[in-house]
Amino acid sequence: MVKSNKRKIEDIIIAVICFFFILICLLPMVNILARSLSSAQAMINNRVSFWPVDFTWESYFYVLKDSAFVRSLWWTALLTLICTIISLTITILASYPLIYDNLKGRKFYNGMMLLTMYFSAGTIPNYLLMKQLNLIDNPLVLIIPNCLSIFNMIILRSFLYTVPDSLRESAQVEGAGPINVLIRIYLPLSKPVLATLALFYAVGRWNGFSDALMYVSNPKYAPIQLKLYQVINNRSSIETAQQEGFAAPVASEGLKSAAVMFATVPILLIYPWLQRYFIAGVTLGAIKE
Repeated sequence: MVKSNKRKIEDIIIAVICFFFILICLLPMVNILARSLSSAQAMINNRVSFWPVDFTWESYFYVLKDSAFVRSLWWTALLTLICTIISLTITILASYPLIYDNLKGRKFYNGMMLLTMYFSAGTIPNYLLMKQLNLIDNPLVLIIPNCLSIFNMIILRSFLYTVPDSLRESAQVEGAGPINVLIRIYLPLSKPVLATLALFYAVGRWNGFSDALMYVSNPKYAPIQLKLYQVINNRSSIETAQQEGFAAPVASEGLKSAAVMFATVPILLIYPWLQRYFIAGVTLGAIKE
């Protein structure tokens, strides 16, 4: 009984500590939300902290009126979906053959893939390569170069190793080929890991802007994070605020905060759908050979 009460106290302490750290991590986002919902006068007086002052939707309405921003939001959602599907497919195709012990050159392939995790050509050689491949200012430049993460491939491969060989062998006895074994045995058992990797790929693509900054100049292909980068650093928002009759720096801050919320909230909505798979996927995928 004493041990049980002691265990409950320890669980409560751990829960409080976790809640405290989560709260600290959320404070910047809460501050941005409060600023996006506060009036310009409240920000002039520096009265905004973690709660909106003089509540208003004006900043959000202005952002929604920006057709370029809305188009960038839809384009990023489509790009994230395409990249996630392609990346998952390539990750599966790269990791699945490596679990076969009789695969010729398996160690060589493993070594070459691991080598890319530690060494890269660099920014300028990558740009020259994209230019030679005619991918500059091409939407494919946001898909092809980062379609495979070796780290994610290792996670999936490590999980596939944990699937008993007897399942594969029994399917092979029944006449199933490697593709049928993958589709009917390995993929159904890999749902937690695949959901976790899908989350990794989706968040990475949604938050990515450095590749678009270097390779894309056409605003039609600008993802939401690049658009947000331009909004924060572009003085056009300040000029617009002056035309509307607000104090330029403050109104600009309100627009920036609203833009940040639009660029952050959509990807956060994915977490509740994949949360039940996330912990199981990370735990199972962490099992090493």
